[in-house]
Amino acid sequence: MLKVILLEKTGKLLSKVKVSGGGRCNVTHNCTSVAELLKNYPRGHAFLKKSFHHFAATDTVNWFAERGVKLKTEADGRMFPITDSSQTIIDCLLKEANEKKIEILMQSTVEEVLSFGNRFEIMLSGGRKITADKVCLACGGLSHSNKFDWLNKLGHKIVSPLPSLFTFNLPGDTITQLMGVTLSEVQVKIAGTKLEQKGPLLITHWGMSGPAILKLSAWGARTLADMNYQATLLVNWLPLYHENSLREELQKIRFSIATQKIGNRNPLSLPSRLWEYLLVKAGINPEIRWADLPAKEQNALAKLVTSQQFQLKGKTTFKEEFVTAGGIDLSEVNPHTMESRIVPGLYFAGEILDVDGVTGGFNFQNAWTTGYLAAHHIAGSEKVQP
Repeated sequence: MLKVILLEKTGKLLSKVKVSGGGRCNVTHNCTSVAELLKNYPRGHAFLKKSFHHFAATDTVNWFAERGVKLKTEADGRMFPITDSSQTIIDCLLKEANEKKIEILMQSTVEEVLSFGNRFEIMLSGGRKITADKVCLACGGLSHSNKFDWLNKLGHKIVSPLPSLFTFNLPGDTITQLMGVTLSEVQVKIAGTKLEQKGPLLITHWGMSGPAILKLSAWGARTLADMNYQATLLVNWLPLYHENSLREELQKIRFSIATQKIGNRNPLSLPSRLWEYLLVKAGINPEIRWADLPAKEQNALAKLVTSQQFQLKGKTTFKEEFVTAGGIDLSEVNPHTMESRIVPGLYFAGEILDVDGVTGGFNFQNAWTTGYLAAHHIAGSEKVQP
């Protein structure tokens, strides 16, 4: 019978699961199509295309359901346990580990993994040592290249790690005075690049956050790093319009509510605080009537609403949002089994691989899939594929 030992560096198990989704645990995303699922991985989608055909989002849902944990789907596709508590997922995983008699060693920092033919020696802090026939590394993303030194010694190449899923800092910009304002759909771009995303946006006291920004940061992780996180951010507050079409719409509005004060009536359904802010930015007196709005100010408003510029200067990363772009070079890993092509018997799972997804449960899905495949191959229940 296979003996499994789980090594945990800290004194807490599944701490990232605990804080995920604001403590509710965004387990996966409601994607029944592998093709749709793959669209949410800035890095690693070609690799995962092969892996997801073995175990994808629907398999994750079924796996938890078979163990008494039902998931629900929210309007945006994110899936959570019906209890709305990450503890439900933690309890399920720990129960499974207990039933399988998995030995868990806490406060066990791995300092080095040595390969000797078909055996491994795992060197732990304090001079402890464990020998094993197979090793699976599922330690999450490592933030600096030097933290991969022990893997370099095994012959693996590392794609330089960088942060992904971060928020944008706009220091000194008056938009931060609107902290707390949310919009359900905006379009955000990085000027001079092809980077562009749509989605909800949150204005914060340091700049901008929300799914639109997080997705933009994920797809632009390497580009923004090369730019030292200094760039021009373009925001279209009403992505159903472009500058010319909004100018025409404003012209119609002038006639339909001509006698009403501009500040009293927001015909574009923008949050009231944002509307007041945009009027000031466009140099428009909120006390004037729509009929008296000069063409110059009307055009300035149309431009602001559809392509307002902000100077991005730095990023902010939160523990629950933090994801690493980079890791083990995927060309050196079998996508069907997660076994190293360099060191037989060595496996990888999760974020340590050069795979990362956007926000919405996709990074956990990568972890479930790669962990499942590694475990099944180690246990010998899956056929080896090239």
